[in-house]
Amino acid sequence: MRRERKAKIVATLGPASSEYVTIKALFEAGADVFRFNFSHGSHADHEARYGIVRSIEKELGRPIAILADLQGPKLRIGQFEGGKATLNAGAEFQLDQAPAPGSASRVRLPHPELFAAVSAGQSLLLDDGRIRLEVLASDADTIRTRVVTGGVLSDRKGVNVPDAVLPIPALTAKDKADLEFALGLGVDWIALSFVQLPEDVVQAKELIQGRAGVLSKLEKPAALDRLEEIVSVSDAIMVARGDLGVELPPERVPGVQKRIVRLCRKHGKPVVVATQMLESMVSAPVPTRAEASDVANAVYEGADAVMLSAESASGAYPVQAVSIMDRIISEVERDPLYPAVIEAQHQAPLPNKGDAISAAMRDAARIMGAKAMVAYTTSGHSSLRTARERPMAPIVSITPKPETARRLALAWGVHSTVSQDVNSVDEMVAAACRTALREGFVKAGDQIAIAAGTPFGQPGSTNLLRLAEIWPQ
Repeated sequence: MRRERKAKIVATLGPASSEYVTIKALFEAGADVFRFNFSHGSHADHEARYGIVRSIEKELGRPIAILADLQGPKLRIGQFEGGKATLNAGAEFQLDQAPAPGSASRVRLPHPELFAAVSAGQSLLLDDGRIRLEVLASDADTIRTRVVTGGVLSDRKGVNVPDAVLPIPALTAKDKADLEFALGLGVDWIALSFVQLPEDVVQAKELIQGRAGVLSKLEKPAALDRLEEIVSVSDAIMVARGDLGVELPPERVPGVQKRIVRLCRKHGKPVVVATQMLESMVSAPVPTRAEASDVANAVYEGADAVMLSAESASGAYPVQAVSIMDRIISEVERDPLYPAVIEAQHQAPLPNKGDAISAAMRDAARIMGAKAMVAYTTSGHSSLRTARERPMAPIVSITPKPETARRLALAWGVHSTVSQDVNSVDEMVAAACRTALREGFVKAGDQIAIAAGTPFGQPGSTNLLRLAEIWPQ
């Protein structure tokens, strides 16, 4: 079973997609990666879905990636007397640590670290930006504000602080418990929410110890100040436009998205564009034309994957949402202009052996008209460097490690396969030809390009490029 497209689809599982039949239908419709959102659901819910995904993987014989998305340090206000209050523009409003129920003049903010982080003139955004407050003054116990944009505010709504780097860890106590649970299950990717600094990623990697890839979600403006450092230490990146779109002016989000995608392309790190891509399909069987264009633009930019959130987790049309996203991607990639757009964004190879071999393989495949490019990999690095080149020929990845094959399901253009390791160049060429033929990428007489490393089975040793012809079996 192979995809006829290169960009991948991440689908979030939830109440609307918890049954075996639905999850299998999502995969068959085009989902390559399943996201488990640890902001919702119990460990038992996630464990049941994990078992279903792995059963489908075994049944269909295709590696499937599972992404565990940690909640992160989400800031929320306390509760109001009566459940809500109306904040009027121009009025003063106080956030404090008193446990009493809130009113139209104050509410509890149970995050003491926030009081020292904000200062006069900064903004606080509540309820996804619907309420805007300007800070007048703050001390260790209170934050005095003026209501800039008023409205009805109800219990436990979120708080965003766009103008400050908050002195809070990227991993809360809940996140650490969820992380150990997810790693115990065997998930392939861990998504870190609200990454602000490269140190946030380093801390998480020390806990994960290579048991999963680390995907950093960029949803805080502070992260943009150290963007290249964060990309460098991450294994993958998500443009999380939900909170990012709250804390940044909306007109800035498209440009920031392009900047992040371009930088990930430079470093060869998979990048996912997420949030509200087909939002109307939560309740409608077809997307708006603007949403279809949003997905298409991310594909034209060269994003590795596009993501569905509520559309597949709790919407009325989860399978249709995946199917339509699959059709949009396929239509873009059939556009005669698509190869030229991708080529125009091509980044020069970085000065290392992996990039040198991958760039040479891309050129050799183009000159020879190769029908596939085969990358042998143990860690996944060789296949990711090949994907960085954005070749038009399919990338067939061969690895002896199922966990590597699963992780690569997120990467642009990579068709992952699991096979025993090889011991010689002749074995390598023969196995590459067999795999490309078996997976339906070539026929007798076609050419393929092969990249590998000697000694075989040693991560980071890519140093070999071969061309081969497919012989009749």
